[in-house]
Amino acid sequence: MPLRVEPDATFRDALRNQTGAAGRPLAGMWVCSGSPLIAELCAGSGLDWLLIDAEHSPNGLESVLAQLQAVHGYPVHSVVRPPVNDTVLIKQYLDLGVQNLLIPMVNSAAEAEAAVAASRYPPHGVRGVGSALARAARWNRIPDYLARASETVSVTVQIESEAAVAAVENILAVDGVDAIFLGPSDLAASMGLLGQQEHPRVRAAVEHCLAAATAAGKPAGVNAFNPPTARAYLAAGAAFVLVGADVSILARGSEALAADFIPQDPGAEPGGTPASY
Repeated sequence: MPLRVEPDATFRDALRNQTGAAGRPLAGMWVCSGSPLIAELCAGSGLDWLLIDAEHSPNGLESVLAQLQAVHGYPVHSVVRPPVNDTVLIKQYLDLGVQNLLIPMVNSAAEAEAAVAASRYPPHGVRGVGSALARAARWNRIPDYLARASETVSVTVQIESEAAVAAVENILAVDGVDAIFLGPSDLAASMGLLGQQEHPRVRAAVEHCLAAATAAGKPAGVNAFNPPTARAYLAAGAAFVLVGADVSILARGSEALAADFIPQDPGAEPGGTPASY
């Protein structure tokens, strides 16, 4: 039976359909554990989107594939971040069936153009053709995949350096860049403010990029685990946000359990109540 991969499955279309006057911004979380089970658990949370990360997380091609399969049946958009803006690696991710890419460390229009070219077949790009071997085309069970592949792929590029902020208007102007995503942690580091994502200069740079995206008519997102900061960026025009991560939730939750039930004082009982004799 012939199969199809529909273009409206892309994150690009979700942003178009759910933002603006008729919709709302999209809220998501990081999936960094490398576990298909955790990815599936997060997919059923009710959030709009998941970012499966391979830049700072223990994810390779096989684990990314397993997570895509695990979340496929849930009403959530999966976005995948490769570790680097690399033509060969992007080809492999797309062949796995990744439809939504978040490309890290894009510092110029030329780098954005390279990311877009890697996502498209010739003559519009440089993606290698291996559809007969690839899950993306369901091993050539999708008859028109080669002709329609670019419709089924969205490309978001990450702005996370002073150079990228300076070039943001040019990056936004690149045909095929569907959205930008702000990374305040690396941005702060590039500004000599390591670990100071809330610094006024960092927040001003993020808000500058949000305004540039609004002017360009393209969506912009931002990473913001601090709820007041996330809400401030949404008010400033962010169309999508990441507000947590599986590993952070587990780390902080398990720490809270330990703090609640393991006495810090040798004379205390679990739960923090002083021992009585």
